[in-house]
Amino acid sequence: MSVLHSHEPSKKTHSDSDVSEGEMWHAHKAGDAKHSHFKESTSQRVLIIALVFTLGFAGIEAVAGFFANSLALISDAGHMVTDAAALFLAVVAQIISKRPPSSRYSFGLGRAEALAAFFNGVAMLVLVLWIGYEAFSRFKDPHQVAGGTVTIVAIIGLAINVIVAWILSRDNKSVNTKAALVHVMGDMLGSIAALIAGVVIQYTGWMQIDPLLSIVVCLLLINSTWGVLKESYHFLMKGVPIDIDYIQVGKDISSIEGVNEIHDLHVWEMTPGYPALIGHIEISDLSHWPLVMERIKHMLLEEHGIDHVTLQPEVSGSH
Repeated sequence: MSVLHSHEPSKKTHSDSDVSEGEMWHAHKAGDAKHSHFKESTSQRVLIIALVFTLGFAGIEAVAGFFANSLALISDAGHMVTDAAALFLAVVAQIISKRPPSSRYSFGLGRAEALAAFFNGVAMLVLVLWIGYEAFSRFKDPHQVAGGTVTIVAIIGLAINVIVAWILSRDNKSVNTKAALVHVMGDMLGSIAALIAGVVIQYTGWMQIDPLLSIVVCLLLINSTWGVLKESYHFLMKGVPIDIDYIQVGKDISSIEGVNEIHDLHVWEMTPGYPALIGHIEISDLSHWPLVMERIKHMLLEEHGIDHVTLQPEVSGSH
């Protein structure tokens, strides 16, 4: 029988008692927010399938790029290796983020996904810098590239990337999965660049197309990677959710009948997609607080989608 519903006394050790009390304190009752503090519906299956596809082809492409002496193929293989790492981190992060709140982590571990996304974004930026450096060096000293091999491998790689991107796009609610998808989209661009480079080299012998297209891919990747870094950093720093106007929230609360003043107001996301709000409300009479609180909670949910609300009432002029 669950501790939360049992009325029978039982013998417990001190640690068992701590765990049971922790579970009780995390429980949501009538009037509380409806969401959990942990991820309940993220899909690991799509990430695992994508990981197998990506890691398997990365090895093939790396070997082919080495023998073909193609920076475009090698850079694309590098993308796929970082994709595999990104997908692996995404799987681990989703497993961790599903763990419920505990006595040590009272908010749960939902931020693990954003942390993995931020790490993946940093890793992609480092890879972009390396490819850019290598590409510029090849402009000065062009390398002979086997265009036919590059073309064939790039076609296969492009097909693999399209499949993996389609798999990941089925789970687009997680910032972590979005970060992994950015890696895969980068790979797709890399495969297209490698395909063009292979065809041009095969029919014209112009070797500079290989590093040139590698730089183009790098420039395209910087924009998407920066977006993931910005979003995950904002979440980790407990920034106000992008779709919520902090100033408007304060004005709307202040306009509620019975509210004299509001201060110490904070809005952030507990887990991605679940905003929370805390603050101090000054009122004239504490006996009016239940009604005022109900009005505020209704407004916040209807107007701003904020369900997790914690407010402290204070009598005006009591400070």
